[in-house]
Amino acid sequence: MPRFAANLSMLFTEVDFLDRFAAAAAAGFSGVEYLFPYDFPAEALKARLDANKLEQVLFNLPAGDWAKGERGIACHPERVEEFRAGVDQAIAYAKVLGNAQINCLAGIRPQGYDCATIEATFVDNLTFAADQLEQAGIKLVMEMINTRDIPGFYLNTTKQALAIRAKVDSSNLYLQYDIYHMQIMEGDLARTLDNNLALINHVQLADNPGRHEPGTGEINYRFLFEHLDRIGYRGWIGCEYKPATTTAAGLGWMKTHNAI
Repeated sequence: MPRFAANLSMLFTEVDFLDRFAAAAAAGFSGVEYLFPYDFPAEALKARLDANKLEQVLFNLPAGDWAKGERGIACHPERVEEFRAGVDQAIAYAKVLGNAQINCLAGIRPQGYDCATIEATFVDNLTFAADQLEQAGIKLVMEMINTRDIPGFYLNTTKQALAIRAKVDSSNLYLQYDIYHMQIMEGDLARTLDNNLALINHVQLADNPGRHEPGTGEINYRFLFEHLDRIGYRGWIGCEYKPATTTAAGLGWMKTHNAI
């Protein structure tokens, strides 16, 4: 059975963020991820990890002003300097927190630029980030996101991600495969996971529709978990879903699938 990490940006929101580490450990999780660590000193987060015997699995590079609707800046030609400063900041946090991978959000396609310029900016930024992270012993992943939840998001299919990766041509760039997003954008989940296993370094989950916990929608998670075991996936699966009621009430799926 795959290893599951609690996404603290979406789970256990019944309590303050720093208290979610203990809540995740009490619920049986051994790893955590979240969108961003930057609102807190790295040492404060590390203390929560250590106190609850949790592994830091993943967080994102700085992605612009999230509260104002920005969802990444990696494809924005006018913000390259900001992106590169964010890479340095993320590495500094990862060195304290101990996570070995960081995700890059491409962002919403900016207005006023042609497709070639946007793609070239994204490729150049990924190349820079992959190289800097590799020197720090950290893997870079990039995430494809559906355009229903985030209209205009630049990176939205596996095919596109593979084409971008070929242009970056770095052995330190991998895919983050979010089952929920890819069910909406392309389907054919099992085959895609199998065909690209060597390049997938992180998986996330939620059911569809609703982005709630497994078992609330159309995705056959029992099959997918068994499939991931069968094809040899050894990474984490981040539980990045919106509980249909409370987090605790929605964790029955983990017991059903013998995950805890």
